[in-house]
Amino acid sequence: MALKQPESTSECLYFTRRELDNNGFIMAWVFKKKCPKCNKTIMGKPVEKGKVKIRAKEYICPNCNFTEQKDEHESSLMVNVIYTCPYCGNKGEATTIFKRKNLDGIPSYIFECDKCKKKIGITKKLKEKKGEEADEE
Repeated sequence: MALKQPESTSECLYFTRRELDNNGFIMAWVFKKKCPKCNKTIMGKPVEKGKVKIRAKEYICPNCNFTEQKDEHESSLMVNVIYTCPYCGNKGEATTIFKRKNLDGIPSYIFECDKCKKKIGITKKLKEKKGEEADEE
């Protein structure tokens, strides 16, 4: 089953597209969630004085003012991934929960390659494995 790709990053809560080692590639996104109460509009962070509150602890429905805590809201979302495995070159699709877990000491969204079953992590940009800085010196 082909994953539905976003037409714009504005419909995503999280989006990344990047190359990995050994010709690997990842494109990952998390769609914004519709309000579970009214099911009409997409929930978002609160807007104060015309600006979105960036570090808000909750998500609010602009239609019915339903409020959901950030942790509860984000734990119900899924990361959609289209990838080329850096280990075996397999092209595939995967989904995983929208929660970072540690992979080699780096917080990452983790999924498995369909073919070789190796774990692949989507890290924050510029994060390196522990000990790699020492190897370069």
